[in-house]
Amino acid sequence: MASSSLTSPVTEEELTLTVKWSGKEYTVRVCADDSVGELKRRICQLTNVLPKRQKLLYPKIGSKLADDSTLLSGLPLKSSLKMTMIGTVEDDIIVDQVDAPEIVDDFEIGQDEAVDIKDKEVNKQKLRRRVDQYKIELRNPCRKGKKLLVLDIDYTLFDHRSTAENPLELMRPYLHEFLSAVYAEYDIIIWSATSMKWVELKMGQLGVLSNPDYKITALLDHLAMITVQSDSRGIFDCKPLGLIWAHFPEFYSSKNTIMFDDLRRNFVMNPQNGLTIKPFRKAHANRDNDRELVKLTQYLLAIADLDDISILDHKKWESYDEANVKRRRHT
Repeated sequence: MASSSLTSPVTEEELTLTVKWSGKEYTVRVCADDSVGELKRRICQLTNVLPKRQKLLYPKIGSKLADDSTLLSGLPLKSSLKMTMIGTVEDDIIVDQVDAPEIVDDFEIGQDEAVDIKDKEVNKQKLRRRVDQYKIELRNPCRKGKKLLVLDIDYTLFDHRSTAENPLELMRPYLHEFLSAVYAEYDIIIWSATSMKWVELKMGQLGVLSNPDYKITALLDHLAMITVQSDSRGIFDCKPLGLIWAHFPEFYSSKNTIMFDDLRRNFVMNPQNGLTIKPFRKAHANRDNDRELVKLTQYLLAIADLDDISILDHKKWESYDEANVKRRRHT
């Protein structure tokens, strides 16, 4: 019988599980502090079956594996028993996205709790494991002396819920002008909480990967995310910028990185580097009036000369831009 494995450095609380799927057996290494959602991510790396398409079966556990937030430490898992996964590789990427549950109930985590999440040793360990597991493939070289802009896709650059004959009708207004302008000062990485196939397809359809006026440094997908736990909000996924900094420490750090996302929870591991962008929804009704990227272009260029942009309060980005405009008018 064919087999495959995904390995990482052994830790004290490591669990080695055998997962059966489609006539093959896969060896998956996870840790006790990982969630079921993280286990599904690891299985996805081996099988290409998206986590939401997976149904996991294991003796005497019942429905507990259906809850992605369940911690593996709370389940009676044994290396001697085999887990079965039922699921199909998703071929229709567009249908895949339409079927995805929409996250509209974003939540605000208090500053003290955000610091606690960021500094928890268990989350730092998860980040270190992700650095070991996830390889970032550069599409274009990192540029010395440039800052880094990390961008979400859905509702940040593109309205993925509306329908249109041409995907360009759902693209956020001024996207190419925005990317062209900020490219002078920033390297650009696209990071989506979806599959890499979706990221490549959508960015290709929008012309982002072939535009002559700017270049995309890298694309990241849901497999680069980690799961963290909040005392007030439970378990959820986020995008740790430390993954990028660990892979390219000579180019990027907390001092020169900013991330745009419509969900604040995604930058809970790096709250000082996140800017919550206004979601771009209902493209047909709003595209004539949406100027978010125009205003954000001004902000990014205004702060580009700062040695450390992490000291800024990005929640007040609009007033920062206005203050600079006023100063320039009086000089």
